[in-house]
Amino acid sequence: MINVIVAGAAGRMGCRLVSLIKDSTTLTLVGAIEEKGHHAVGGDAGEAAGCGRAGISITDNLAALLDKGEVIVEFSSPEATLHHLRAAAKYQRAMVIGTTGFSVPQLEEVKSLACQIPCVLSPNMSVGINLIYKVIGEMAKTLGEDYDIEVIEAHHRLKKDAPSGTALKIAEVLAKAVSCDLDQVGVYARKGLIGERKKGEIGIQTIRAGDIVGDHTILFGGMGERIEVTHRASSRDTFAGGALRAARWVVQQPPGLYDMLDVLSLR
Repeated sequence: MINVIVAGAAGRMGCRLVSLIKDSTTLTLVGAIEEKGHHAVGGDAGEAAGCGRAGISITDNLAALLDKGEVIVEFSSPEATLHHLRAAAKYQRAMVIGTTGFSVPQLEEVKSLACQIPCVLSPNMSVGINLIYKVIGEMAKTLGEDYDIEVIEAHHRLKKDAPSGTALKIAEVLAKAVSCDLDQVGVYARKGLIGERKKGEIGIQTIRAGDIVGDHTILFGGMGERIEVTHRASSRDTFAGGALRAARWVVQQPPGLYDMLDVLSLR
């Protein structure tokens, strides 16, 4: 059995992780973390997740749990993730990070620290999305500059960052495939008399509504035809299951920064 600590345990993703680990035959929940002052601190992690008593209290002190855990699975805020990653690097514990919304300096620190331990960093743990990462680059190369590229993402009304980390990753994969710098060709909003679409633009458009778990569409628009690749998540278990697959994989790896393409042997 692999001993797992869940950070962000009372959040939407954290609750699904706790529930799936509780039912797992290969993983054991040994710790649950939330931010200081969170209303769930002190409560039972299983009860907070709605899956029945787990016998693990939610705490705000990761350091006190690190002697018990082999891997930390993290879906929280960028600030909390960095705090936990510093502790994981100090105590040499593996980590799986699904947190999104990092600033550029934060992401640089994450990558620097993550290289010191076995760490999987991915904005989307879905098997399907990571397979899409693999194929859309080849599509973009083959279709060439005669096809306009748009990325459309939709999430629930409570999501704080935009565009989603997954949409940004998709756009990065596409930009790299056509030898462009996303900072130069990415277009995140259109309004007013903007003129004709510039050749080489990659549009990234955001929708926020209701309880949408996560939809991503890559649109290749040519003259006379349109190709769309769409992934729709209907349950957070898609992401939670992938994160736990990553947790089982990463504890067997040497220190280094990995992503879900490594976990799924898609490189």
